[in-house]
Amino acid sequence: MYNAVIPIVLFSVFGFANLASQPVATQLQIMATHTISLDERYADTYVNDVFRYNILLTLAYLRSSLKDTHSIDFSEVEKPFEFDLTLKPGETFAYHEDVLPEYKNSLKYYTGAHFGGNQGFKSDGYLMGDGVCHLASLIFWAARDAGLEAKSPVNHNFANIPQIPREYGVSIYFMPGQETANAAQNMYVKNTFDTEVTFKYTYDGHNLTVSVEKPQTN
Repeated sequence: MYNAVIPIVLFSVFGFANLASQPVATQLQIMATHTISLDERYADTYVNDVFRYNILLTLAYLRSSLKDTHSIDFSEVEKPFEFDLTLKPGETFAYHEDVLPEYKNSLKYYTGAHFGGNQGFKSDGYLMGDGVCHLASLIFWAARDAGLEAKSPVNHNFANIPQIPREYGVSIYFMPGQETANAAQNMYVKNTFDTEVTFKYTYDGHNLTVSVEKPQTN
């Protein structure tokens, strides 16, 4: 009788140990989500195509930065994708690396894009890199709605950005060697929560969505 009980007890112990070692799925809470159509950035088709490409190229540079590589496959830029960027408490994301003094110590991520022709950005005949402000504004809008600290020193109220409320318009500028001017036309998002937050970027071939999520609290 004693020998018959032993295997059952051992099985139970090892069974519980095995269950305890299984990873527990983290439930995420969506704090904000916004979508814009990249087919509707500008009424003129040619200009719209330039805007779309520059937006997607900026995201390609950001994905490359997250992978610790600066290699861009230009044939992949306009294909659908999904990727995440996670900020731990106190960390900051900025659109480019020239930042205001208050964000220098907390800067964790930036796109790595400088919006010039030497990086593959296109001109619509007016500005090189036109369209990148649309992406910055979408990120800024989602961050603000999620309750994060989000700062844009220069508003984009001099021109409408389709599908984005004017108060969330962000003006982006980068010129090598002009750090002060660049920092003033940047966009900053700082995680002021006591838990990590994740920005999820999704492009389905037509629409670009930015969602902000954090672990669900019970």
